[in-house]
Amino acid sequence: MEPATTVVCVAGVASILALYILNLLWLKPKKIEKFLRDQGLEGTPYRLLFGDLKEMKKMMIEAMSKPMRSLTDHDIAPRVYPFFHKSLAQHGKTCFLWMGLRPLVHICDPIMIREVLANNYQFQKQRGGNPMTKLLARGLVDVEADQWVKHRKIINPAFHVEKLKHMVPAFYVSCSEMIHKWREMVTEEILCEVDVWPHLQTLTADVISRTAFGSSFEEGKKIFELQRELGELVMKAAMSIYIPGTKFLPTKSNKRMKEIDREINVKIKSIIDKRVIAMKDGESINDDLLGILLDSNYKEIKQHGNNNFGLSIDEVIEECKLFYIAGQETTGIMLVWTMILLSQHKEWQTCAREEVLQVFGDRRPDINGLNHLKVIHMIFNEVLRLYPPLGFLRRFVHEETKLRNITLPAGTLIHLNTLFLHHDQDMWGEDVNEFKPERFSEGVLKATKGQGSYVPFGGGPRICIGQNFSMLEAKMALTMILQHFSFDLSPSYSHAPYTIITLKPQFGAHLILHKL
Repeated sequence: MEPATTVVCVAGVASILALYILNLLWLKPKKIEKFLRDQGLEGTPYRLLFGDLKEMKKMMIEAMSKPMRSLTDHDIAPRVYPFFHKSLAQHGKTCFLWMGLRPLVHICDPIMIREVLANNYQFQKQRGGNPMTKLLARGLVDVEADQWVKHRKIINPAFHVEKLKHMVPAFYVSCSEMIHKWREMVTEEILCEVDVWPHLQTLTADVISRTAFGSSFEEGKKIFELQRELGELVMKAAMSIYIPGTKFLPTKSNKRMKEIDREINVKIKSIIDKRVIAMKDGESINDDLLGILLDSNYKEIKQHGNNNFGLSIDEVIEECKLFYIAGQETTGIMLVWTMILLSQHKEWQTCAREEVLQVFGDRRPDINGLNHLKVIHMIFNEVLRLYPPLGFLRRFVHEETKLRNITLPAGTLIHLNTLFLHHDQDMWGEDVNEFKPERFSEGVLKATKGQGSYVPFGGGPRICIGQNFSMLEAKMALTMILQHFSFDLSPSYSHAPYTIITLKPQFGAHLILHKL
């Protein structure tokens, strides 16, 4: 090939590449921005490559640098999601911003939210992103369409009400251990300050270890400790922009994440192998979540005579990892915010205790009594409204899609902000940021006036499969705490809700415990 021809070819390839990059990084996002604005949507202007991510991170760091001024201020959105709060104030409840190259359309209208959640085939989870975050857990929360249907069908029996009854003793044992520790710490003469947050995390981890792995409880606890370390590393990775290929770099963080993931998989597989051998020997193994899952999986394969209708061992491992992440986090967070709020509102703490003593006295709580605790159920509903464990749900549009009066281009992220929906004055009234459990005295439907503005466990077909498990566990824990202690907010408590996946107290939950 002549030198001149070579130069022309190289120049041509370089021009095509340059146009491709220009289109990807600038022309396409700006075209999408115009498309959204032409429909009447307002939002932030696209900024090259990073979009709004830099400002988002800056505002988040600034918000987390100091606690809220008032201990009883439940208007937490400006601290938890400062950039989203600013965007909605400037551009309206339905607006857009930029997650790097992708537009993110913020949806607060309950009718639109209900439509998105109901159509789980059309509005799916986001693909791509940082692949290291997938190490934490995949399973039911990660699969889509027909795969999701298969997983859900096999897992459903583990969370059936009849099966949950058999898990109540495990709830009781774990709660008793925590109560015993607290009673040893609290003396009659000295006021005892306890940061209850780590204790509640340990409690809910122990419950999941017992209910998921039964006799392999101690091995389950080790798995949880590894998952907690992995979670911290994964969240650090998720806070930064992912550059394709960097997961293969031998950085200290990458190496440790992969090492932990391998160790967790080996430990869970060892437990599963023992169960499979026991099942083949005719032993009953379906008295815990793993056993029920394996039994359900075996029956599904046997019914169809084909392994493709069941879950593989790797898929079962991922579901076990998900038991920990979803089960431990949700319940622990619900309990910690409940204790904080009942410390601030002693009249409701007294009311809840009176109900507990009326139903149980000092007796061991049972499932029938727990299901009749109306006041405690109202309190939990209000806590989940003000402090939902997951502040938002996110979906992805894979092809151009109509959502009521908006057309969303392919590649759009849809942001369903649970926290903003639960704190919307137009939905809940002027007392929206006040702790008022009585608003749920006649149930959720009455409290929301049928608007569907309450989604602490999500909604539609993909509503959280473990919500009954979580509520029953939380009722057992709070009932036993109220039987043995009263509690006040400590002077050292700092009110600082923040979110890394779930909504946590940044500086712990320091309370003063009193023996009863």
